[in-house]
Amino acid sequence: MKNNFEIVSKDAMGRIAKLKTPHGIVETPTLMPVINPNIEFIPAKKMKKFGAEILITNSYIIYRTKKDEALEKGVHKILDVNMPVMTDSGSYQLMVYGDVEIDNKTIVDFQQKIGSDIIVPLDIPTPPDADYETALNDLNETLEREREAMEIVKKSLLALPIQGSTHLELRKKSAEEAIKLNGDIYPIGAVVPLMDTYRFTDLVKIILEVKGVIKTKPIHLFGCGHPMIFAIAVALGCDLFDSAAYALYAKDDRYMTPYGTKKLEELQYFPCSCPICINYTPQELRKMDKKERELLIAEHNLWISFEELRLIKQAIKENTLFELVESRIRSHPYLVSAWRRIKEYSSLIEKFDPSVKKAYFYLGIESLYRPAMQRHRKKVLNLKLEAKELKISTNELVLADFYLKPGFGVIPAELMEIYPCRAEMPDVEIIESEAIIMAVENLKKFLREHKNVTFQIFVDKIWLDYIKDIPKNGVINVID
Repeated sequence: MKNNFEIVSKDAMGRIAKLKTPHGIVETPTLMPVINPNIEFIPAKKMKKFGAEILITNSYIIYRTKKDEALEKGVHKILDVNMPVMTDSGSYQLMVYGDVEIDNKTIVDFQQKIGSDIIVPLDIPTPPDADYETALNDLNETLEREREAMEIVKKSLLALPIQGSTHLELRKKSAEEAIKLNGDIYPIGAVVPLMDTYRFTDLVKIILEVKGVIKTKPIHLFGCGHPMIFAIAVALGCDLFDSAAYALYAKDDRYMTPYGTKKLEELQYFPCSCPICINYTPQELRKMDKKERELLIAEHNLWISFEELRLIKQAIKENTLFELVESRIRSHPYLVSAWRRIKEYSSLIEKFDPSVKKAYFYLGIESLYRPAMQRHRKKVLNLKLEAKELKISTNELVLADFYLKPGFGVIPAELMEIYPCRAEMPDVEIIESEAIIMAVENLKKFLREHKNVTFQIFVDKIWLDYIKDIPKNGVINVID
């Protein structure tokens, strides 16, 4: 059994891990900048200064333009680096142009001969919204090519792409069949069109379907290179990202931030302290020659991308990844919509999320869907009670056996200072009504589970509009 992936820290479904490759260990989550072997831009050997630990390049382009040189020198000397290099197979060209002049066996064998650390078969990327039969046929062909690659690859790591278009059952099938082959990395492919059109909900559902199958192996989100996506993708279980976006955006004077993209013409001040933004003003960049400006913006885009990944890793260490995601999704309404779909996968997320943490900060409705809160609501229903009469209060100043807290519902008094029940939350007067409704529903279930106990329930007046139609063993008392 291969063991190239060692998980070091976890939070939500994200993790910090060590990925072992033939050219060294890579700490994930991380971004693999795309290097075009035929275009002089930011040299591959300079990528380390931004924080890159691994690169990705296109073996199909190398095969077409410098095959003999690559076979003689290897991909690392072609790029002039001694760090891990992943090679794509030409699938992107296949998606864009509809055909490539090479077969799977040839390109996989070529990647092995040029010393790629991570090899990708020539999978078929089916675009979003393709009809089911097309997606199924493409998937079956991809699986055949992955099986063929398994027979060829000996020393390098092998990535087995997950396809299936926007058909979730096909994405799941793809993951199930790929994991049987026992590859090393599992890239989720053909999702760039979803990100380009802000279809983040579809993206989230695809990632979660794959994560439900591939639990411990590294997951790579193909073509994802914008820092505004990193936090949510890591929290859902993605470990590796790649993109040429840092360069492509720069060509169009687009400046990346963790909150979205800015056009250079819109900026009066740079909201960043990277070496580019601290040494230049937007006005100075606008006056520059286009090529010089393009290079500087691309460098900024790399600095900000790796800064965001370091911030995410620190959040994992602190067990505050949920809080980081809930702040990041505020950058776009479609990210908010996408993240709220996690409630449909709560049982899956609960299996990964650590049960003990230092703190719980409530930042909005999305905080209601965290596994810790849902786990508490379930567990409290199973309590064994011996007393025949007990007190529940919405006010912590009233001495009671249990307290009623927004979102959480019924909490035993002795747990009020223990995670997650000690959560920092807004005052009940201003908290979202969903949090109060959720607590009251839990209260009703709690009373029904303990029919033989009479509960004196002391409530602040603001709760009266919500506490209605409760079981008969609950007696309401209004706190003055």
